[in-house]
Amino acid sequence: MKLLVSALEHSANVHLHSLKKELSDDVEFIGIFDSDLGNSIVDLRSLAIMGFVDALKKLRYFFKLNAQMVDLAEEADKVLLIDSSGFNLPLAKKIKKRYPQKEIIYYILPQAWAWKKKRIPILEKTINHLASILPFEQDYYSKNAPIIYVGHPLLDIIKEFKQELNTKVKEVAFMPGSRKGEIKKLMPVFEELIVKLKLNATIIIPKHFTKEEIKELYGNLTGFKIAHDAHKTLYEADFAFICSGTATLEAALIGTPFVLSYIAKPLDYFIVSRLVKLSHIGLSNIMFTQFNDKDLHPEFIQEDVTADNLLKAFNEYDRSTFLDDSKHLRAYLKHGSSKTVAKIITIGRT
Repeated sequence: MKLLVSALEHSANVHLHSLKKELSDDVEFIGIFDSDLGNSIVDLRSLAIMGFVDALKKLRYFFKLNAQMVDLAEEADKVLLIDSSGFNLPLAKKIKKRYPQKEIIYYILPQAWAWKKKRIPILEKTINHLASILPFEQDYYSKNAPIIYVGHPLLDIIKEFKQELNTKVKEVAFMPGSRKGEIKKLMPVFEELIVKLKLNATIIIPKHFTKEEIKELYGNLTGFKIAHDAHKTLYEADFAFICSGTATLEAALIGTPFVLSYIAKPLDYFIVSRLVKLSHIGLSNIMFTQFNDKDLHPEFIQEDVTADNLLKAFNEYDRSTFLDDSKHLRAYLKHGSSKTVAKIITIGRT
């Protein structure tokens, strides 16, 4: 079977690796994905962007890449789209129009429930299998929608969970993200914070960055130990300071208390704040508040991201309560998703 895969984000490819293990050897990937998984038509590093402004600068390039994927779909038996709705939803519509019988699976769905509910009827009409990784997501779709909760992919790859915490915080992890823009914005704050904390600090840097990129993006790393394995580092840490994104959910599931920090370009934040009607930006908070009336962790956004604010949150943190809450969140998500998605790809049902 030839499977056209569109996985643009680093996090999407982490989950694609887990999925690959559940598929038979006769499933061949074509399209866009990590080079470790086959012959991708593009280097993923060229796709890394942050926000609307960066996306506009690369618009022509993405249009061309989208058209290339539609052409490539002709030789595919099925199509697998992972996350990245800005690219993948237009791609799905074009593929469905040109090849109406082509089976399309969407894994890690667009967060239409958050800010573009009008996309939901389009997804129901265009996609054959909607593989949801959020238990509450199905409630936003129609009764007969081809959607199923498949589990959460992080539970396929996170193998160790904290059952108890050290009495005192000694090791602190910092995750300023994987996008260059967010790293540059958060690092000055994190550098100031470690001086105030006076604790052992480890910074998690994506493996794909070169020495030159690390020097440019992270600046002065004096005071930080460098690590690349996010899950291992989070498990060993007593506390963490993390950018928004998947990393917050990783820490929550592992059981490492953390504070979320998010700084976007002013124009990007202005646009998003008017489109998205959510009380939180952290995915773990969004999910946790589905079954609880309190937050799982603190969030600091834009000008509130200061070393003093982060230090205050750290000093006032109830780590024991967080650990209990993190166990409830794991129970809410139930299990991993790769086995179920592999069945959908292979036989068209669970």
